[in-house]
Amino acid sequence: MLLQALAFAAAIAPTFADSDKVYQHVAAFSIDGLHSSDVEKYVAKRPASTIATLLKTAYEYTDCYTSAPSDSFPGVAAFISGADPRTTGIWYDDTWDRSFWDPYSISDKNCSGPPGAEVTYDESKDYDSTKLWSGGINPANLPQSMIGGKCTWTYPHQRIRVNTIYEIVEASGKQTAYTDKHPAYDMVRGPSGKGLSIIGYDQLHVDAFLDWISGTTPVNSEVQNKLTGIPTLFGGNFQAVSVGQKSYGYVAGSLDFTAELLRALDFVDASLGKVVAALKAKGIYDDTLIIVASKHGQAPIDPTKYGKISQHLLAPAVKVPVSFITTDDVGLVFLADARDTDAAVDNLNGQRDTLKIADIISGERLIYEGYGSYPSPKPYHSNANIHPGDPAKDPAVPNIIIKPELGIIYTTSTAKIAEHGGLSDDDRKVACFASASNLQKTVYDHKVYTKEFAPTILKALGLDPMALQGVVAESGKVIDGFRN
Repeated sequence: MLLQALAFAAAIAPTFADSDKVYQHVAAFSIDGLHSSDVEKYVAKRPASTIATLLKTAYEYTDCYTSAPSDSFPGVAAFISGADPRTTGIWYDDTWDRSFWDPYSISDKNCSGPPGAEVTYDESKDYDSTKLWSGGINPANLPQSMIGGKCTWTYPHQRIRVNTIYEIVEASGKQTAYTDKHPAYDMVRGPSGKGLSIIGYDQLHVDAFLDWISGTTPVNSEVQNKLTGIPTLFGGNFQAVSVGQKSYGYVAGSLDFTAELLRALDFVDASLGKVVAALKAKGIYDDTLIIVASKHGQAPIDPTKYGKISQHLLAPAVKVPVSFITTDDVGLVFLADARDTDAAVDNLNGQRDTLKIADIISGERLIYEGYGSYPSPKPYHSNANIHPGDPAKDPAVPNIIIKPELGIIYTTSTAKIAEHGGLSDDDRKVACFASASNLQKTVYDHKVYTKEFAPTILKALGLDPMALQGVVAESGKVIDGFRN
């Protein structure tokens, strides 16, 4: 999916004397699945690679964490809004919301009956998910919610509760462009729905990047505002590494890349090389900040830790009525009645060995460990007060979060040996750097977060970082190296 107008990005500005430089463009990319440890290994193998070259004039963040949960959807939401799921309301691409209703295509009704529905934003929302160009989102497949007192087929951008960098850049009179896995990443438009000039779904991401640098629009793009030049903010994702990790992964013992995974890395590196070459050919390389920040990692890195347990065992183990459970290498449990939480936790504790549970998070821990805090902005689609972290009052928050042991995936699939979405370092500690020709190579080895790139990108473009509602709500900050 391609979203065009100043696009999906993660940007930053220069360090020390150059930290106040205003860039004309930000190009931001997620190499899905890429860990911070992968960067070091890849550069050692490929010292002349594009990534190695970019790092020579970059701020590298070797202890950088994406959102928790680390699913692609909250990962992107954090990066574009500067906020965590507790504030954005985006917990997963397939989850439950106590204030939503099933899509019209399922229920043949509009917001009828008691609320509470599975909220899925993936390729199943498209007109034809079997085709590369899916036709975009079919509104009848969207979950329904009440917006302004009216039953509304709710697009992803209407679900996120706070504004995004794309909205702010567009509102400043500039343009943006974005590409990702499927049309549901319409979310980057933000609540106003106006955060992108153009959205395309041809999935030929590299060609799209090169088209944007040429100031042209790829075929099969959704055009909100026709591009009049090179987008100020543009970018998107690469899936090759993530697919390689899920299918082939790492070598047991050495944790080296398998040959297949290395080929995927080489493809992404060559693609970045084409982007750099195009920027130079257009004469804008010195005015562009390039961000690489993976929206998720992948677990486990060590293939000997991989194991799977059927997701269908979780609900019986809870032993109280369950509305929904989101599963990958995490479990998000939505109970039919929040008053059953303590009993459900006790029951799960009794199944720790069987389900290989490392931790169970519920109650006050949802708040003081960062899954919820006060205050929070009201959701865009509601006039109700929201109390993030309190599943009794915030309809998007799970009652219980299950963290399995590292490497355990709740699935019956035999097609993959790794997954993302969980809370482990393998899931969350990701590749993260900002490169520009004026930057001096600097390595920051203390903990930072990918959400810090949102205000940094605005600062790098000469815009107000505090215009982001999520940054204000969470007292967020610009990432190290760009704060002066």
